[in-house]
Amino acid sequence: MRAVAVNEFGGDPKVVDVAKPTPGRDELLVEVAAAAVNPFDWKVADGMLAGSMEHTFPLVLGMDFAGTVVDRGADATRFSVGDRVFGSVLRAPVGAVGAYAEFLTVPAAGLVASAADLDPAQAAALPTAAGTALGLLEAGGIRAGQTILVIGAAGGVGTFLTQLAAARDVRVLAVTRGVGAAGMAALGAAQTYDATGGIVADKVRSDHPDGVDALVDLVSDAADFAAYARLIRDGGVALSTQFVADPQELAARGVEAINHNQRSTAQLYEQLADELRAHRIAVPIEARLPLTDAAGAIARSRLGGARGKTVILP
Repeated sequence: MRAVAVNEFGGDPKVVDVAKPTPGRDELLVEVAAAAVNPFDWKVADGMLAGSMEHTFPLVLGMDFAGTVVDRGADATRFSVGDRVFGSVLRAPVGAVGAYAEFLTVPAAGLVASAADLDPAQAAALPTAAGTALGLLEAGGIRAGQTILVIGAAGGVGTFLTQLAAARDVRVLAVTRGVGAAGMAALGAAQTYDATGGIVADKVRSDHPDGVDALVDLVSDAADFAAYARLIRDGGVALSTQFVADPQELAARGVEAINHNQRSTAQLYEQLADELRAHRIAVPIEARLPLTDAAGAIARSRLGGARGKTVILP
């Protein structure tokens, strides 16, 4: 079967021929209809997990997928052949299974959920980005009536976070680079700031002198994160996905610091599917590309500045 893989850490992703996988006793064999591009994919290809998990080459890329169950092991009873599913694959040895492929195997009891009535491209875009967004809201205990400042609000996680927060009656202040107020307002943002010229902490403070209840920063380094964190009211919470939050410094000001490490479950994915079905979120897909264009999609992901999700269609 065809797949997109690298032959060494830091290598160029290429379309290669690899053996079609066979499901184990507790696994599903899924014919992939769509795979989402995430920054995590190229970070893995660069060796992000080299010190913590076994790898195999050629290393097939991609985590998030949607497709149809075409076979299953004897103990894999959670889904049936013909069921449409979506989910994530990441297990040792890394690279033996990847979403940028025509087929993959996934444990039936693992990170997989029903996509019975969902568009495959939209379903594939949910797990990492929307899952992280929902996880951030839950980890921060962010609730209706609060104001949240989102840095990197126009990216994959940010667009979902903005929608999920707004659907819960949370006031979203969105910080983007080059995405205007109209685009973010369509996702539910109450106010948008353009940080193309640098951080906008002073502008936010001018508009909101009493501060904000929560900060979710998806992109900043330690210095910029600290500047935005000074906007949080006493008793608030600051979350970073870049692991640059300083718990001691923020605790001294009465602010909880969370360096967020997402831990997803199949139940979380089912919840995301329900959010999509109920139209509380929409999936902003920037591009749908064939497998042969995956290398270019990965290169663009490296550059940052995504406006929604890119989906590979094997």
